[in-house]
Amino acid sequence: MTAFATGPTAGFIDPVHAAQRVFSALMRAMAEPGRVQPLASDLVPPAPLSPELAAVALALLDYETPVWLDAALAASPQVAAFLRFHTGAPVVADPGKARFAFFADGQSLPPFQAFAQGEPDNPDRSTTLVVAVARFEAEPLTLAGPGIDGTRGFGAVPLPVDFAARLEANGSAFPLGVDLILCAPGAVAALPRTVRPVAHPSVRA
Repeated sequence: MTAFATGPTAGFIDPVHAAQRVFSALMRAMAEPGRVQPLASDLVPPAPLSPELAAVALALLDYETPVWLDAALAASPQVAAFLRFHTGAPVVADPGKARFAFFADGQSLPPFQAFAQGEPDNPDRSTTLVVAVARFEAEPLTLAGPGIDGTRGFGAVPLPVDFAARLEANGSAFPLGVDLILCAPGAVAALPRTVRPVAHPSVRA
């Protein structure tokens, strides 16, 4: 039996175990930045919220985690209703007050500085960006940092053309900065603030 419901507004059939499986995939992704992990989801959330974005939301959000939605997601009242019903998370208008920010379009990412960067004594008070991409692909970026043995190639589309520079600036601010979770169909990868690019080509749209 699938761990997910398939109705248009349904959540996990088995919330505890399904959320645990998604959370485990996210922890593996964070532990090995840039390495793509499988993330199967049979959720059918309201468009343009993807099944993978919805699975991450149901695993990570609760009533104490303010969430910000990009313009595409915010334009659908059904998306906000889905998230509130299944997680209780309040949707906020100010990106700087969000613990999580969700994006249906990776190319439209605002500057990372628009989101909470954490505080010197509490760097965890930052925003995690959860971003839908069309696919992971051959390696326009070369990454280094904790969890990477030497370097690791990584690529995803679409992302902003200045994504490598943003990632470098984000890593330079450590321990402050944002963490990123990228979701493609059936897969997830993470780029925590500890990772830095060691090559800087443009990221293709």
